[in-house]
Amino acid sequence: MRKTTKPYDFYPERQEIDAWLEGIMTEGKSIGYDAEAIELTGYAPNFGVRHLRDFKYIRFSPAGRDEFYAYWQPALSGPAPLLVHLPAYSANISSQPDLVVQGYNILHINPLGYMTPLGPDFSKARDRSWPVLPDTVQSGGKRGYRDWLINCVIALRWAQEQQECLKDRLSFFGTSQGGGTALLLASLYQNKGIRCAAADVPFLTDIPTAIKHGGNAYDAVREVLAGMENESRGWYGLGLIDTLSHVHRLGSPVLLTAAGNDNSCPPAAIENLFKKLSGTKLYCYLDGQKHGYTKEFGPLSASWFRLYA
Repeated sequence: MRKTTKPYDFYPERQEIDAWLEGIMTEGKSIGYDAEAIELTGYAPNFGVRHLRDFKYIRFSPAGRDEFYAYWQPALSGPAPLLVHLPAYSANISSQPDLVVQGYNILHINPLGYMTPLGPDFSKARDRSWPVLPDTVQSGGKRGYRDWLINCVIALRWAQEQQECLKDRLSFFGTSQGGGTALLLASLYQNKGIRCAAADVPFLTDIPTAIKHGGNAYDAVREVLAGMENESRGWYGLGLIDTLSHVHRLGSPVLLTAAGNDNSCPPAAIENLFKKLSGTKLYCYLDGQKHGYTKEFGPLSASWFRLYA
């Protein structure tokens, strides 16, 4: 097995990033799907507030792919901008009633069927961990997050067809994996209605620096790379999903937070991304905080959306 201290050497070029995203968008738009509203009764152990009108789960059944779920939270009056929330690696489903009452449609997308309205589907897990990141590394970016993002395109096709939605006012946000994938989707939807992105302690950001600084969110990466005969293939796959590779496409306003005591997604990696962004941007360093949804992110992102979404 080849060892390298320069994983960036294996990262894709800009045109390869563009081609990878174009393939995702093309496939996501070409797949037929059924979308069914799910009316639930009883207790859902992974979920909280459902009291506002018309909130509902949507079960997506794409042709030739596993079903997955989203949670649709329409604005109280519309048409209104669309804010898309992405899950952390735990894949929990989230509700955002505070943003709904501020005048937004909210779509929480939970790709790959890892989480259902009644809890996690561990038949899709490996050792009770979701395989999306290892699959990305092992396949050199041909599976894993590629399929994850295709699910997002399918869900967004549905959301943008809803009468409450302004199709050309689209923003993304989330924490950890949700923050990293919010940035990937902002890149994917460049010049396709993207207004802004807000990423709280984002995962998938300057992965070599994060690993160097002990980011334990990347333990699975170390293990997979160690078992690969062709390590360069694994780093190429990581380069496709590293938000650092997408800075040339991230021209819309970007909000980033970093937690000072974050042992999962170290601040140094997030700071490197911030330095490379060329558009409107804001970086908030939260001294002493650990990894996870930060209490500051709620009001910060709401203000960001008020300005730009």
